[in-house]
Amino acid sequence: MALTFWYDFSSTYSYLAALRVEALAADEGVEVIWQPFLLGPIFAEAGYGGSPNLMLATKAEYMWRDIARRAAHRGERFAKPGDFPQKSVLAARAAIAVDAAQRPAFSRAVFAEIFANGNDIANPDIIKEAALAAGLSPATVLEQAAAPPVKEALFAAVDRAKSLGIFGAPSFVTADGSLFWGDDRLADALHWERTGALPQHS
Repeated sequence: MALTFWYDFSSTYSYLAALRVEALAADEGVEVIWQPFLLGPIFAEAGYGGSPNLMLATKAEYMWRDIARRAAHRGERFAKPGDFPQKSVLAARAAIAVDAAQRPAFSRAVFAEIFANGNDIANPDIIKEAALAAGLSPATVLEQAAAPPVKEALFAAVDRAKSLGIFGAPSFVTADGSLFWGDDRLADALHWERTGALPQHS
């Protein structure tokens, strides 16, 4: 059993999901496949000028309050980044470049840089810091991220996301192709992967 976790590093709710997806999946006996991608091209095709969460000031204010209280409730750090949304291309390429076994730790380190430390992940030095935190060679990660096959793999990931009907992040896709969107749908996605149905709620 495997659940594919689709995430964009500039996605606030992907940050929350990244912090807990493996623990919850382990409880359900489900493998997690970490798949970075870019929402920008999908939003552009939909006619959005940027993140839908920022199109209304009231919605943006709600999102930041909601992220902060959810992080606090879970005992996680949160710091609103100075620049948002951020360009996540370099981070996504780097995550694709690292070995799949190292991708979860590296991805969490990148998320921590932006949403726990408030840093700009478009800065290569910040990606280096994330690589160090994940026990990787910063120089190697950046070198691999610049390789043409990695760039092509990121384009392919965006195309694959479109083919699956993904329109936001985090998204979770089960082995049977069922799509679940949002950090608050993670438990449902895991239960579906394990049983083929939604959990029964009293």
